[in-house]
Amino acid sequence: MLRHLGIKRTYRHNVKLASLLCVTAGFVNAAGFLGFSVLTTNVTGHAALFAERVAMGDWMTARVVALWMLLFLMGALVSSLMVSMIGRDQRFSYVIPILLEALVLFLVGLLGFRYNGSLVSREFFAGSLLFVMGLQNALVSMISGSVVRTTHLIGTFTDLGIELGQVLRGKEGLNTALRSRLKLRLVIIFFFLFGALLGAYLFREFRFHAFLLPVAVLLYALLYDVFRINVKLLIRRWRFPLKV
Repeated sequence: MLRHLGIKRTYRHNVKLASLLCVTAGFVNAAGFLGFSVLTTNVTGHAALFAERVAMGDWMTARVVALWMLLFLMGALVSSLMVSMIGRDQRFSYVIPILLEALVLFLVGLLGFRYNGSLVSREFFAGSLLFVMGLQNALVSMISGSVVRTTHLIGTFTDLGIELGQVLRGKEGLNTALRSRLKLRLVIIFFFLFGALLGAYLFREFRFHAFLLPVAVLLYALLYDVFRINVKLLIRRWRFPLKV
């Protein structure tokens, strides 16, 4: 799912990647908005807010919004540098970025109760979430070859509309490649919305402790990829012990 790159990567790997990390992004988007009144998985709305605050002469808020956009960019940059330094073709080049994301979400889950509604407090917590979402978006894009994007749905809905148009025109027909792309777009949309609904519900029930759920999802993704082969090997050895 995470460790397969290039020609070794299959459609099934992308579906698994999309399902798990879209849940995480959707969850953070909804829970982050309820907790800090800020959309924390993309910067499209922040660009408009930045322009509006500048036009109104509210330089303090404009500075904060500009910092949020910069932090999303820095997250993507850090992810790229980590993968590059470790080596893109190394099996576990994704481990450190995922662990960093899990650590930040864990800290938000524990320290979010200190959020007091002030601009400085919102700047810190929302900025942290924007940073890790930029990190995740870049990591997933590099792993999947820009096939999967997990932190926003604008491009996914656009691609889905284009591909549905191709189906309705009937020129190409619903061939295997087009069918696979349609299924992947729908998986991304479904799991992002599912994560958002889960985030909204759990945040209302558990407040900031709800952020521990996406931490568990990320750790599960790592454990599945890192230890899966060893588990299979242990099962095989248990079933067919070596003869001495």
